[in-house]
Amino acid sequence: MLTPLTCQILPDELLPAVLKLDLICLGGLWTEAGYRREIDSPNSDLLVLQANKQVIGLGCLWAILDEAHITTLAIHPDYHRQRLGQRLLTQLLQSACLRTLSHATLVVRASNQPALSLYEKFGFRTAGQRKRYYKDGEDALILWRSQLQTPDYQHHLKQLEQECTKTFGKHRYQWLPYVTFGH
Repeated sequence: MLTPLTCQILPDELLPAVLKLDLICLGGLWTEAGYRREIDSPNSDLLVLQANKQVIGLGCLWAILDEAHITTLAIHPDYHRQRLGQRLLTQLLQSACLRTLSHATLVVRASNQPALSLYEKFGFRTAGQRKRYYKDGEDALILWRSQLQTPDYQHHLKQLEQECTKTFGKHRYQWLPYVTFGH
């Protein structure tokens, strides 16, 4: 039997599960009030990834002028190495494209090699560094990707999406796309 895998804008009823995931993956980065602000903001796309109706992933972007600022991307540790982060990032960048944003940026721990490899696959490049950015004193890298609206990049996103679909079959997932964007 295949496990249904879905991605959608975060509805209020999934907020408790998102707070648990945030605690597991991000150490309690955002509060309930913080997530509610994101849900209510017309400039924010807060996506949740679910496997069998269980929240296993979380991604958020802010639309600022012509830029998608990716603030959060997290997958539950039990679900790593299954291309779920890749699929969620694809959804975020597709959302940015629907908003006609032309650039994307994010910050990532300098030591987070799996995340850096993922972002590199999407064409992100290091644009700068923030010294001692994290509470533990670790540096952050600022990553940047431009030209989101080009046909070449749109094609690249489709290829990355297809890669995920192939892998999902191996993990017994059935992708049920129904992301809704309120733009």
